[in-house]
Amino acid sequence: MTATGPAPSPPPVAIVTGSSGGIGAAIAARLAADGFTVAGFDVTGPPAPDPAVATTRVLDVSEADQVRRCVDDVVDELGRLDVLVNCAGTGRRTSFAGTTPEEFMGDIRSNLLGTFLMCQAAVFPHLAAAGRGRIVNVASISGKTGGTGPASADGTPGRSGPGYASAKAGVINLTRWIAREAGHTGVTANVVAPGPVVTAMTAGAAYDTSEIPLGRMARPEEVADAVGWLAGASSGYVNGTVVDVDGGLVRA
Repeated sequence: MTATGPAPSPPPVAIVTGSSGGIGAAIAARLAADGFTVAGFDVTGPPAPDPAVATTRVLDVSEADQVRRCVDDVVDELGRLDVLVNCAGTGRRTSFAGTTPEEFMGDIRSNLLGTFLMCQAAVFPHLAAAGRGRIVNVASISGKTGGTGPASADGTPGRSGPGYASAKAGVINLTRWIAREAGHTGVTANVVAPGPVVTAMTAGAAYDTSEIPLGRMARPEEVADAVGWLAGASSGYVNGTVVDVDGGLVRA
């Protein structure tokens, strides 16, 4: 009779919101390369099959019932949950005077409320119950500086709008709150705050890269590298922190 060992455990599972393009797609690819089974959530769904994403669900992250159902379904289907990365969000560039309440709340709902609902659906029902896990929330240096991009004193769209900057500041402090609340369960929560990144969201905005010490905008893969580290085993004692991926812009 041939001796057999214990059955291998399933690979770690990561949920990535906003996974169908830009930074979210780069994060999904990085985590897949690191050995995660990736479940992608996006409000539009993928434009084409993505080999980095094992399963994709169309989801509006600001809808509480949808969020809870999708997270539970992923755990049922894939058997576990180890990492949640919140990257979904909108980024309007309207001026302060020109921003309507609906536009302001649109950015709050997609960036801040969506992050809250995803974390609420994942942390205690699944991650904390397993005694392990990583939350990585993608904010922005706009949440620290009040918006990046060209000045818009004349009302010309350019600088990231007040709803976006406010929402990303909220994401940073929400993450710190979760880090204090859930840390004793073995779950960490951290933030990656990119500066200007070359994506469809920034297309058409004339960023002055002379203000960035490294002299250029970031690539999505460089943001994904920071997320990959925070999602991995080597960051186990990092909790409640913000990793700026901005070429030195904030501190320059």
